[in-house]
Amino acid sequence: MAVNLQKGQKVDLTKGNAGLKNLMIGLGWDEVQRKRGFFSAKPAEIDCDASVFILRNGKLHGVGDVVYFGNLKHSSGSVQHMGDNLTGGGDGDDEQIMIALDKVPSDCDRIVFVVNIYQALQRKQHFGMIQNAFIRIVDAGSRQELCKYNLSDSYESMTAMIFGEVYRHGGEWKFSAIGEATRDPDLTSLIRRYA
Repeated sequence: MAVNLQKGQKVDLTKGNAGLKNLMIGLGWDEVQRKRGFFSAKPAEIDCDASVFILRNGKLHGVGDVVYFGNLKHSSGSVQHMGDNLTGGGDGDDEQIMIALDKVPSDCDRIVFVVNIYQALQRKQHFGMIQNAFIRIVDAGSRQELCKYNLSDSYESMTAMIFGEVYRHGGEWKFSAIGEATRDPDLTSLIRRYA
């Protein structure tokens, strides 16, 4: 049975799941329906981009440790982005990331999941225009959902989100539901937070 997390909560993923080797991280969101006048142009769809930062001692050590739509696989083979969803349309996960826990380099301590709105400033878009955002962790072997975190705060004027992180502690893998909204205008700005 999956654990539903609140902001700031943590859960041990490997305790009680000794054979856990592969995770599927599902991220999802829906666009809030916007009203427009009869003669108004159709507003641009909101393109949210999920990215992954593989950290050593809490820091990024190079652009190769960022997995996103332009670099779909980490050099270690431990993290793979399954592709970019340009609209967030449809039910279920909008973007998925696969993690092979046994391939994560031993000096990597955290894997952080972030989402930013593509060209948010130019398109005048923000996370207040997004609803039903979530991150869920699934045992890729058994397909059992281990935990899920639904983001429920108001994110008006925020253009990026640090959803959560999988991290190594005491030989176990754990997940922390972060849910921190930021005004970072793009992925490069988010990367600077971990440089």
